[in-house]
Amino acid sequence: MYPLIDIKLDGIISNLEELKNECSKQNISFSLVTKMLVGYKPLVDYIVKHADIGIICDSRIKNLHVYSDVEAEKWLIRSPMISEVADVVRYSDASINSELSVIRALNMEAINQNKKHRIILMAELGDLRDGCYIDELADIISECETMTNVEVYGICANLSCVNDTFPDEDNMNEFIDIVTKLEKHFKMKFKIVSAGASSCIPMLYSGKLPEGVNNLRMGEGVYLGNVPVINEPFNNAVTDNFVLKAEIIELKKKPSVPGVKPDETSLKTNRALVALGKQDIFLPGLKCIDKKCTVIGGSSDHVIVDVTDSDREYAVGDTIDFLMNYTCLLNAMNSKYVSKRII
Repeated sequence: MYPLIDIKLDGIISNLEELKNECSKQNISFSLVTKMLVGYKPLVDYIVKHADIGIICDSRIKNLHVYSDVEAEKWLIRSPMISEVADVVRYSDASINSELSVIRALNMEAINQNKKHRIILMAELGDLRDGCYIDELADIISECETMTNVEVYGICANLSCVNDTFPDEDNMNEFIDIVTKLEKHFKMKFKIVSAGASSCIPMLYSGKLPEGVNNLRMGEGVYLGNVPVINEPFNNAVTDNFVLKAEIIELKKKPSVPGVKPDETSLKTNRALVALGKQDIFLPGLKCIDKKCTVIGGSSDHVIVDVTDSDREYAVGDTIDFLMNYTCLLNAMNSKYVSKRII
């Protein structure tokens, strides 16, 4: 059974409703990013049904395939590989794109499947991941207008995912300036103007998102109650919705530094080994809930915890509980060796 992630539905729904309500006040639609859940359908089913979610977003088309019967619009939010366009057209309603060659392939596949596929174009605002500058966006839109089976559905921005470029008034206004110029030039109106992800939460609460933004895509804020980059909770956030439990398989007093001969003076550290490792989690993202315990190292199959100062008398067979950051949770949800339990 262990290691095991306990998933607390009430806290997730609380964070979701808090963020959705704040978006609603500003006429901003909410798209739920599910990539952190790694295809865990029971949780996605519950959230969509109980929180009235209209759009789910994922970076992997295999996950959207798993969610194919979930009643929500589905966006692929990583630019498609040409080798997967058949599944992209089949299992997603829209995809984020930044390469014209990929869009051409999507159009041809949509013709083959007798479908219309929606395109959301990614604008480059300085984070230097995926995205196009305005001249390339204009070229893509021009050619899309000649295609029969793709529709330019919207435009989006991405910040703080690679280089910690945080959303601010300057880059958000730059984004809306791009939107305005393209709409004026092509005499069109983007149905979706999606400013970004959970890193936009501070601007959302301060009311500083510029007029014209009508969508946000959020995952980390919902699941972890966290604002990326600054790593702080937002208003009323619940932050312990995913608790990782790992079982102690060895508990011994050992020296605090390697290579020291064991004797009465060196055996000062009570070290617990738990059955969990780097193939399951991102070690720097693991934090003991017991504040008097500390993660001090690990290998592919072990995590070592200093429990010397804990008020609890741990024993072999007990579990130690951990909180995880974004990367750590993503890895743990993806590990076939980590069980999941909704509570």
